[in-house]
Amino acid sequence: MTEQSVAEIEVDGVAMVRLLGPQDRLLRTIERQVPNARVLVRGNLVRIEGAPDDVAAASTLVEELVRMVKGGFELGDAEIESSARIIRSGGGSPAEALGEPILTARGRAIRAKTIGQRRYVDAIDRNTIVFGIGPAGTGKTYLAMAKAVQALQRKEADRVILSRPAIEAGERLGFLPGTLTDKIDPYLRPLYDALNEMMDPELVPKLLASGTVEVAPLAYMRGRTLNNSFVILDEAQNTSPEQMKMFLTRLGFGSKMVITGDITQVDLPAGASGLKLVTTILEGIDDVAFSRLTSDDVVRHTLVGRIVDAYTAYDARRMASEHERDHRGAHAAGAAKKGKRGRR
Repeated sequence: MTEQSVAEIEVDGVAMVRLLGPQDRLLRTIERQVPNARVLVRGNLVRIEGAPDDVAAASTLVEELVRMVKGGFELGDAEIESSARIIRSGGGSPAEALGEPILTARGRAIRAKTIGQRRYVDAIDRNTIVFGIGPAGTGKTYLAMAKAVQALQRKEADRVILSRPAIEAGERLGFLPGTLTDKIDPYLRPLYDALNEMMDPELVPKLLASGTVEVAPLAYMRGRTLNNSFVILDEAQNTSPEQMKMFLTRLGFGSKMVITGDITQVDLPAGASGLKLVTTILEGIDDVAFSRLTSDDVVRHTLVGRIVDAYTAYDARRMASEHERDHRGAHAAGAAKKGKRGRR
């Protein structure tokens, strides 16, 4: 008979409510991280039953989560799953690894929720140019925006400049009604939305009017030198190599740049992605960092991470199939050429 163990952890009422979540939803997430341990709640006690190793793992996770909620973390499925991964990998305390909030906006703290995100945020602190590369939902743009607002609040930057490429500007936008600003606005709307989440909505129009915060399409960057600014280029996978070079050479004194994108989601009609190319050109250059996020860093619905993994596997199979087909074609062409010479 397998040896069984029991552990009990006392949690005060407020922390218990935040630990369990609505309708005890987070309790089920905790149980999924250590499926061989049984987690029960009785009043202010969390009781864990199972094999000794499983009980120890579940106890460590619960204790860390209690520490996190007491420290102001807002727990969700992503935070629990990330904390479990940190513990399993021997990465130390999740509460310490995920660090302090970047900023508090409208009553809630914005902070890194995974180890990958923490490394990304740390890279922004340490480097002048940072590339945040990863799939949808990994917080690339959101965390960069939070760091930009933080820099503005701390007076580390005089202004924040947010940009995106409008890849259809030469075609479909011409058929839309309104001024050029009206036509470009849909491309920049995600940046406005994030800005309004992180700052007083009444303050945002004033900052935009004064130029302290600027939201502009990439084409507007040409010919400028951006000094004392925190500059973000979003959706950079849709830049051409020439556009990427143009953007990077806008860097002025006292400025910081963060470039974000997903190299698996290129919408360019033809040609190479500037983001893909720059990873080979600038890799290893001092004060330039590449932070690569993965499905483990997805902080949207947990299904998004599985969708990202499924598409990554599909792309790998497709590329392998194309490589094999090209190889067979080259082999057949070589054989035909050799046979033609033999007939002569």
